[in-house]
Amino acid sequence: MLKRDLLRALTVSAGLLFGATFAGAQAPAYPVKPVNLMVPYPAGGPSDAIARIFNTQLGKELGQPVLVENLGGASGALGAQKVLAAPADGYYIFQGSPNEVILAPLANAAVKLKAEDFRLVHPVADAVMVFVTRKDLPVNSVDELIALARRSADKPLSYGSVGLGSLYHLILEGVQAQTGTKLTHVPYRGNAPLLQDLGGGQVDFAVLVHSAAMGGMVDQGRVRVIGQLGAQRSDLLKNVPTAGEGRELRGMNYKIWSGFMVPKNTLEDIVQRLHTAIGRTLQDPTVRSQLAAQTQAAAAPTTLADAQRLFETETARYRDIAGQINLQPQ
Repeated sequence: MLKRDLLRALTVSAGLLFGATFAGAQAPAYPVKPVNLMVPYPAGGPSDAIARIFNTQLGKELGQPVLVENLGGASGALGAQKVLAAPADGYYIFQGSPNEVILAPLANAAVKLKAEDFRLVHPVADAVMVFVTRKDLPVNSVDELIALARRSADKPLSYGSVGLGSLYHLILEGVQAQTGTKLTHVPYRGNAPLLQDLGGGQVDFAVLVHSAAMGGMVDQGRVRVIGQLGAQRSDLLKNVPTAGEGRELRGMNYKIWSGFMVPKNTLEDIVQRLHTAIGRTLQDPTVRSQLAAQTQAAAAPTTLADAQRLFETETARYRDIAGQINLQPQ
């Protein structure tokens, strides 16, 4: 009897010891395997360039490789939907902007996601948007472009965008309403194929993010940049006038930001780990200089709370713009 009681006591003690040891053990620190960075456009465009500027240094900060993946379509929403369909475990980061997570659902009935499905971990860059034309379009300024559009009402000028409901599409729909012009919209899967078609003369003009690739095409005489959309000339593009310096579009003030996002239900510890790593990456001098070479300004340091406020403010802003032009899902 005593032997049996002693054996039982030893068994219970061993179980308690094992349980305490197991409970005290911590799960492996995130990340323990490569992290995927989703770029929702084809390779070669400004979004892809940003990702490839960040991925190596961000991988060093995380201690695991960061692998860039490209998936274009539906104004970037296809890539966003793939990230949302994956486990919310921090191993799929989305490189997003207002185009994919705020505007695409407002314009495309097939897009079922909404901005609230994502959490902005950290903004990474602000881009300069410009009016860019085919090389032989007979205009030298935004005002001249609008004048030509008025004269071409019987055969409207064509403009490209990165997709229905993208910010570029909304801006030019607003320009038409403001100036009484009529244009033909030609949607593309991303910036890179649109820029190539501009260089080939297949489309008349576009509003796009300025990039090193665009600058190279300007130098080669394949396209022309006639104006930028910010309220003031960017320090990165001082020789290009703003549209607001002319008569037709006074007060125009647009820029576009991009940031790294995760599904909203990602664990807080993982979000904090990513936030810290992204913030450190943004301070790397090589990253900052490479962004500037792409006409992108590195985002300022921010807290997670400030990132959330930015995301909520921008969501409200762009939904308001969509409402002003009566954008309807198609």
